[in-house]
Amino acid sequence: MCLAVPGKITSIDESTPELKMAKVNFNGVTKDICVQWLPDVKVGEYVLVHVGFALNKIDEKDAEETLQVLREMGDID
Repeated sequence: MCLAVPGKITSIDESTPELKMAKVNFNGVTKDICVQWLPDVKVGEYVLVHVGFALNKIDEKDAEETLQVLREMGDID
């Protein structure tokens, strides 16, 4: 089973046009994530991430609900 985790974009690096990257905050942990497939993504938006790639954007409400379920399951602190 695959799991995509929501995170909030804190910065975007477009210095390499063929590989657009972003810093994404996952409950206090920041990771470098490829956002190349989401050309209109902006700082402050939430994305669903799987193995280092942003798959799609989601709204803040859905992101928070998903994070709450993961907390209840004990998958995140």
